[in-house]
Amino acid sequence: MSEKKSRKQPFQSLIISAPDKTLLVVVTFLVIIGFMAIFSATAPKCLDEGGNPAQFLIKQVLAFVVGFIGLKFFSNYDYKKLAQWNTIFMIVIIISLLLVDFTPLGVMVNGAKRWINIAGFQLQPSEFAKPAVVMLLASAFKNNADLFDQSKWVFAFIPIIAMLGFIFAQPNLSMVILLLATSVVMFLCAGGSMKLFLSLVAAGVTGIVIAATTVIKPYQLQRLRIWRHPETDPQGAGYNIIQSLIAFASGGFSGVGYGGSIQKLYYLPECHTDFIFAVIAEEMGFIGCLLVIGLFFTFVQRGFLIAGKCPDMYGKLLAVGLTFSIGFQAFLNMSVASSFLPTTGVPLPFISYGGSSLIVSLWMVGILLNISKKRIKKIRNTEGE
Repeated sequence: MSEKKSRKQPFQSLIISAPDKTLLVVVTFLVIIGFMAIFSATAPKCLDEGGNPAQFLIKQVLAFVVGFIGLKFFSNYDYKKLAQWNTIFMIVIIISLLLVDFTPLGVMVNGAKRWINIAGFQLQPSEFAKPAVVMLLASAFKNNADLFDQSKWVFAFIPIIAMLGFIFAQPNLSMVILLLATSVVMFLCAGGSMKLFLSLVAAGVTGIVIAATTVIKPYQLQRLRIWRHPETDPQGAGYNIIQSLIAFASGGFSGVGYGGSIQKLYYLPECHTDFIFAVIAEEMGFIGCLLVIGLFFTFVQRGFLIAGKCPDMYGKLLAVGLTFSIGFQAFLNMSVASSFLPTTGVPLPFISYGGSSLIVSLWMVGILLNISKKRIKKIRNTEGE
């Protein structure tokens, strides 16, 4: 008597699991580091002005509360339903950008008009454009990456171009670069044509050359000129990067200790926003920098892993876009602080002072956590006869 055995092939099953705990732990550490860095960077200035040394920290904590409420909501709100809010979200953001650029509600800071003041609260609409662009492109590319589909131009591409135009007018070139880079990555991940991409790159380079001579502001060109040789204008355009590099050099391997930064004492402008990574470098040294870089690397790794396990293309593109947006922004900020790239005005996600940035980043994490709940699990099933 012989036995006959049969083996069934593995099959895939969609399961609902707990949200990605590693991603949540990474974000928690980044937010805590941000709280510590903001307090250290701003307390001396507040004390010198006779104010509450924790006033910046308190504002950041309040923004965190709003962001955390949104994180909880989006982590439990089915990401597939986000597409139905695309039009409303897009209209609100475009109107907000119009109010910033063309009404007295817009707030001018350091020569840039990027904020809107409503009932005493300042918001930066360009920050909210990051998830809006990702949502619009995820909806447009979920079936195919055809750039010549008329419906996509009406409902996605034209609104995105409008947002980019209003953001560029503020001026906020760094945010335009971030949104364009995110769009390119999502296009390629959706299966977009590499030949078409290279053609667009060639056209973009031509456009940049034209813009450099006609549209780009003089101070933006000066940033490029001074980038590699800041010592040629140490009291002018090169001042920020020189002071930032001094902070890195002072920090050494292990740092001068928490609260011990000298550069934050009126030497390093914007030490609690654009150059907060330099304060971390001085106080926590190479070890602290490596910790922050490692946390962002882990964030990106977990985000792309979530995208890979997501069962549908819309969720995959959402996860890729949100992850890349935050990861690339962190790369830009840290690269500027270390003079790896020319100076731009983007905050370090979760860490830099700024309510809009923290709120939006936490909301984006909430969507990622929701996507991580739904994943494909391969099950090997054997059966003997």
